[in-house]
Amino acid sequence: MKIILLSIGTHGDIEPFLAIGEFLKDKGHQVICAFPDQFRDLAEDSNLEFASLGSEYIELLDSDAGKTAFGGGGSGIKKMVAYLRLAGKSTGINKELIFRQRELIEGENPDRIVYNGKTIYPIIWGLYKPGMNILISPVPYLHYVKNNTHVAFNSNYGSFLNKLTFSLARFGLIITVRISIKWLKITEKIMRKQIKNALLTNKTIYTISPFVFSRPDYWNKNIKVLGYHERNKTVNWYPDKGLTDFLKRNTKILFITFGSMTSPNPEKRTGIILDVLQQNKIPAIINTASGGLTKPDKFDTELIHFVSRIPYDWIFPKIYGVIHHGGSGTTHMALKYGCATMIIPHIIDQFVWNKIIYRIGAGPKGIRIDKITVKNLEPKILELMGNTHFKNKAERVASQMEKEDYREELYNSIVG
Repeated sequence: MKIILLSIGTHGDIEPFLAIGEFLKDKGHQVICAFPDQFRDLAEDSNLEFASLGSEYIELLDSDAGKTAFGGGGSGIKKMVAYLRLAGKSTGINKELIFRQRELIEGENPDRIVYNGKTIYPIIWGLYKPGMNILISPVPYLHYVKNNTHVAFNSNYGSFLNKLTFSLARFGLIITVRISIKWLKITEKIMRKQIKNALLTNKTIYTISPFVFSRPDYWNKNIKVLGYHERNKTVNWYPDKGLTDFLKRNTKILFITFGSMTSPNPEKRTGIILDVLQQNKIPAIINTASGGLTKPDKFDTELIHFVSRIPYDWIFPKIYGVIHHGGSGTTHMALKYGCATMIIPHIIDQFVWNKIIYRIGAGPKGIRIDKITVKNLEPKILELMGNTHFKNKAERVASQMEKEDYREELYNSIVG
């Protein structure tokens, strides 16, 4: 069977597809990864075929406007202007992405398309081949859940308005699909009701641990929660001596990363964090990753160690706690390895994960990135590292996640 994995977004949007791709390939299927070009190496490291969707999308996120809008830079008018600038630039990019998706899919003629919520053409393709397209979501609340809004709204407005947010989000998606149909010059008349019915009945798999987000029993059978899936990220990676020496001489280490999140002022955010760590003698490893944090010229090298690329499945078992941006993958990895966790959310679903971590008791509620100061961050970090309840709870969740094995059900949901 030929299966296309189609995902647009940041690193966290790509990882679930790589894990699924490796699994499907091991089962004997031909797997083609269609991602932004910046993720070519990840697909090839997993020995998967790669089809480029271009580099423009990620370049837009890495632009000054993208850093301000999604990296927690600025607020109010400044942030609004950044969003408007992004919207103006993204129209042409989105249009080009739609054409690239169609060209790839029509050329390959796949048996299945596994896609994420940022891709649109698989929805259109599924109108002609119902049941052959499968939506993968690593974030909760795309479908109605009582006492919650849609993930994009991140609030609780009461039962009536909460439910309305899901309808509004679906309406917006229908409009986007219709615009894409117009771009593609599809002459066949496709009604809104037809698109709505497809969105309600298409297969959806949440790649989330049911221990942190359980499946409501009132959902339709086409929607499933089938656990977190990860690939082996230590391929072609080895720790250097500086890192191994740091781990040997320190205990109860804190790991800090903002993953794929960027920032227009990483020096300021890094400085705030360093002030708290150094004042309280907390040993920490700081991952600069995509530029949300940065390595300064001067810092306590005995207490702080900087890295720029490190597999979480290698480092998390060796540390006590994690402070991160709140991506779905990083959240699951921290819990899987029993790390006390605090989230510094930047955008959209990260605020949801912040609430979930706090609700399950694995860490204190974090502060949004553009609001952190030494004064408000210090007590949070001290609570994270000093309250053993957080560590104990995270370890209990880890023991539960260790028992999860949804691979066969995931496989049958895709190829069945």
